[in-house]
Amino acid sequence: MTTTTDLVSYEDALASYDPVMGLEVHVELGTATKMFCGCSTSLGADPNTQTCPVCLGLPGALPVVNATGVESAIKIGLALNCEIAEWCRFARKNYFYPDMPKNFQTSQYDEPIAFNGYLDVQLEDGETFRVEIERAHMEEDTGKSTHVGGATGRIHGASHSLLDYNRAGIPLIEIVTKPIVGAGERAPEVARAYVRELRELIRALGVSEARMEMGQMRCDVNLSLMPKGSDKFGTRSETKNVNSLRSVERAARFEIQRHAAVLGDGGTIVQETRHFHEDTGSTTSGRVKEEAEDYRYFPEPDLVPVAPSREWVEELRAGLPELPLVRRNRLREEWGISATDMQAILNAGALDPIVATIDAGADAASARKWWMGELARSANESGTSLDELAITPQQVARVTELVASGDLNDKLARQVIEGVLAGEGTPDEVVDKRGLKVVSDEGALGAAVDEAIAGNPGVADKIRGGKVAAAGALVGAVMKATRGRADAARVKELILQKLGVSEG
Repeated sequence: MTTTTDLVSYEDALASYDPVMGLEVHVELGTATKMFCGCSTSLGADPNTQTCPVCLGLPGALPVVNATGVESAIKIGLALNCEIAEWCRFARKNYFYPDMPKNFQTSQYDEPIAFNGYLDVQLEDGETFRVEIERAHMEEDTGKSTHVGGATGRIHGASHSLLDYNRAGIPLIEIVTKPIVGAGERAPEVARAYVRELRELIRALGVSEARMEMGQMRCDVNLSLMPKGSDKFGTRSETKNVNSLRSVERAARFEIQRHAAVLGDGGTIVQETRHFHEDTGSTTSGRVKEEAEDYRYFPEPDLVPVAPSREWVEELRAGLPELPLVRRNRLREEWGISATDMQAILNAGALDPIVATIDAGADAASARKWWMGELARSANESGTSLDELAITPQQVARVTELVASGDLNDKLARQVIEGVLAGEGTPDEVVDKRGLKVVSDEGALGAAVDEAIAGNPGVADKIRGGKVAAAGALVGAVMKATRGRADAARVKELILQKLGVSEG
């Protein structure tokens, strides 16, 4: 087995070979019930309590197709610029599935509901790369196996396994790309960008939360290498169930280096499934990969074909939301920011919070400033995502309103946000409890300025002598005396006015 020490450098691998990728993404649909029965899909139930004769495959039980699942599949297909089949059907995929009680998976084989599409994805530098889609088909998820007694959590070395069939039968859409060629050294970046764009699209459609860390969306990374100048694909490996954007990129990069090392040593690539390891960024062998014929597909006899009318398809097409790439480009133009700035916003998961803050009344620049600054820092420190912070876009918009009105300065606003995040109440409640409102009373400010001048006669003389920059020291003294609650610009004006000096 090739290990991390056997790899060739990424640059050397790309000097000799061109990578070819295929990405298979499974999306768990957010339906209330399973794909072929009425069992609940809600999370957190006790093991094996959300099952019935249909999803347990008991004799005589007959499945019925989930209409919302079909509708979601059509929406996904349309958003991926696919053709929608006028007639398609399900098939039985036969294989030894210890976590599928029927011992076959109801899927689609040669007649998918959506096919022949594409998705344009944007890379870090703003370049657009088109990924062609082979198919998007409907199927059901398997149950969950928990291997007990081993050191790795895998079946090897375990003393026994526990099976939970609650997830068996949950609707899935599998989206399969055509071979991705021509990406060259950027292939891992393309893989990451594609899965990210697909996740955003799925969320925009409202058909799934697509949370990779919860298994609602997972990617199989197929990779092979072609010698430079060749047009013949090499033998592929398939890294299964990769569950983060970063890991998709790392898995593709590792496999490029591993394949190149094996081929460079005169070896041959085994067509197999592989496991990705987050801690090392490496993959290890799973099992020899089957071909389609090994699954012994045959049409599902218990389900009628699916034949969506063209009227229904066009109605769904007309109802599609603005797609993520179009939306981002529109917002980037409206906000007057660069592709790099927008990419940073995306990477931080800040786009939707920023838009919601603007919708709540904030200006675009202020919304970006707080979400990408103070709030991003808080999220990083707490190890959470922005949307998990204990502050709403409406509350952030209120903070920006208080700053715009002069009731807060930036320093005080940061304290208000800190208080909201700490659970001290709304922005206005935090301002009242902490006494954070800007001191705007001219009498109070004037008294603080007089005190600062009297306490710093040398500085005052310098200012009278024309060194206006020295006023910063007196401004600092006033800010200290008011605990940062004074308007610094107004304080400077008062200092110069009282010392008989003009700004110019």
